[in-house]
Amino acid sequence: MEKVLFLGHVISKEGVSVDLAKVEVVVNWPRPINIVEVRSFLEMAGYYRRFVVGFSKIALPLTKLLRNDNKFV
Repeated sequence: MEKVLFLGHVISKEGVSVDLAKVEVVVNWPRPINIVEVRSFLEMAGYYRRFVVGFSKIALPLTKLLRNDNKFV
């Protein structure tokens, strides 16, 4: 076997990578409309942070929405 799918990851001789079907789910995720949905998205996307270069910089605007001193707009 050249590749094995295991718990949403593709394991091959090159190493561990993300299953592209899981990436498609994140890309097609509906726009969050409240704080609970933003938090849910960040928790789900955060699981894949090791595969995304600069994840913390990308997620920073969404993380700022979760602060108590900001209004959710």
